[in-house]
Amino acid sequence: MPEFMDVHRNMAGITKEDLQAAHDADLAIQGEEKVEFKSAWADPEAGVVYCLSEAPSADAVRRIHERTGHPADEVHPVPIKV
Repeated sequence: MPEFMDVHRNMAGITKEDLQAAHDADLAIQGEEKVEFKSAWADPEAGVVYCLSEAPSADAVRRIHERTGHPADEVHPVPIKV
């Protein structure tokens, strides 16, 4: 299944607990869109969060994040990795 990296901006001050809660919310409904969220990273000072997932499409990733209240600003396919 294709991988995607999504970016959330304007998340300044996010804590580890906030990130975990957002990730858990995604995990709770990810199966409804056949998405598998793998990891999430945050930079509280820059206010940026990144999530890596496998999904049938970028739109599926967007729908999950929208439904859990933290829409992605960008969703990028990851066709090559090392």
